[in-house]
Amino acid sequence: MVRFTRVDETMLRAHSRITADDVCYFLYEYTSRKNYKFSATNQLITNLKHKPGHPGYRHKQNAIRSSALDLASAINEAWLLGATLVPVPPSKAVGDPEYDDRMERIARGIRQGQDVRCLVRQTVSTEAAHLSGESNRPTVEDLLAIYAIDESLAAHPPQRIGIIDDVLTAGTHFRATEIMLHRRFPDVPVVGFFIARRVFPPDAFPDFVFE
Repeated sequence: MVRFTRVDETMLRAHSRITADDVCYFLYEYTSRKNYKFSATNQLITNLKHKPGHPGYRHKQNAIRSSALDLASAINEAWLLGATLVPVPPSKAVGDPEYDDRMERIARGIRQGQDVRCLVRQTVSTEAAHLSGESNRPTVEDLLAIYAIDESLAAHPPQRIGIIDDVLTAGTHFRATEIMLHRRFPDVPVVGFFIARRVFPPDAFPDFVFE
């Protein structure tokens, strides 16, 4: 059985937008600066991010299905009853030819009939964060300026919310999505579920002494 690990205080330095008050869980560790051959998780995340036309795109659906099954195995079924799953918005706005609904498809695959709502939408398209480079990644404020609540999906307030994303890096997208949801539903508890969190290999920082 696949089990979650909770992001704790020892990990917060690696995920600067996450605070000790956040409740976030992840399944695996994705090693940055390594390619898909490095680990099964690196291969899974790489396959999830393939775009149409890429030679590896044929693996995307299997990666979506596998991710949904792993999340379903780890999330408490009793918690899912009455919960609303909210995918983190992709970098492209709805209607953009490159709009990628992988996180929505993963969320819907977790449990048949599960309440899945794209409550937070990105109103304009931007470059995908993993392609932007560390210095050009959006800030929380950047995302809040282009995020909006889809009011057509918000009439029935959720009881509890699970934000679904693939990789926890700094936590910027989670934080912006969480802020938007708390503004609209201030009394609803929010939890973050990630397929993986980003870690760095020791050789990424040769001058740093690791314990």
